[in-house]
Amino acid sequence: MSDLNNTEVKFFLLIGIPGLEHAHIWFSIPICLMYLVAIMGNCTILFIIKAEPSLHEPMYYFLAMLAVSDIGLSLSSLPTMLRIFLFNAVRISPNACFAQEFFIHGFSVMESSVLLIMSLDRFLAIRNPLRYSSILTSNRVAKMGLILAIRSILLVLPFPITLRRLKYCQKNLLSHSYCLHQDTMKLACSDNKINVIYGFFIALCTMLDLALILLSYVLILKTVLSIVSLAERLKALNTCVSHICAVLTFYVPIITLAAMHRFAKHKSPFAVILIADMFLLVPPLMNPIVYCVKTRQIWEKILGKLLHICEK
Repeated sequence: MSDLNNTEVKFFLLIGIPGLEHAHIWFSIPICLMYLVAIMGNCTILFIIKAEPSLHEPMYYFLAMLAVSDIGLSLSSLPTMLRIFLFNAVRISPNACFAQEFFIHGFSVMESSVLLIMSLDRFLAIRNPLRYSSILTSNRVAKMGLILAIRSILLVLPFPITLRRLKYCQKNLLSHSYCLHQDTMKLACSDNKINVIYGFFIALCTMLDLALILLSYVLILKTVLSIVSLAERLKALNTCVSHICAVLTFYVPIITLAAMHRFAKHKSPFAVILIADMFLLVPPLMNPIVYCVKTRQIWEKILGKLLHICEK
């Protein structure tokens, strides 16, 4: 029995929607559509920003970084989500699981960082509109993007390394349709104290980004209230609507899921999985839609491209 209990697992089991396994094929239809719209929408934003010289400005560069993060999040979870809902294939090897959680957490940290930089961008644009272009030059924006990418990699790199050092015995059932660090480390039968501490540190980093975003909006609100004209106030606030929607769609599922794990005594597995899937599906889907609708320059360029194609 002792040898049996210490036998390392050869694979992990992902989970779809408990009790509705027979309906997975029907759930796969909206999931596939959401992935398709998310990837195509973000790729369209990248193409329009690259193709149009008039959009070569800091705000749109940051939007391009957000689109890259969203594409990364979508592609990171796509393989296991489609395997589960299309083919009911729930097995995943430990190495593949560790690789997936590295990319999911990496692009999540990157998206959080980009949302923080975008809030600072909005503050500078409203606070110092005349010096905005001279402060955020193309070179500085490129360096900021490189720093964000390096930060994301360095912060998340210990996750797969520490997970590989753990032993996994008996338990191999995960709680989601994809691999997450906090979910995988709970299956370990060896000491995972380092993983718990470092995971908490990464969560604090993400919450620090959110706190700084809130601080930025306090400063933005303070600046807007100092503007005399009501029309100018509304115009300034309108430039922040898209970013506020992006922040809400990214952080609300994270905070809700954390609160359910921490405080809910009798939480529904269906609700937990639904919110966890929303965390990866909704931001990449909604961000391009919101920015295309709310940003006139992007909407006009997309319409122009479509009309040009139709005329041909």
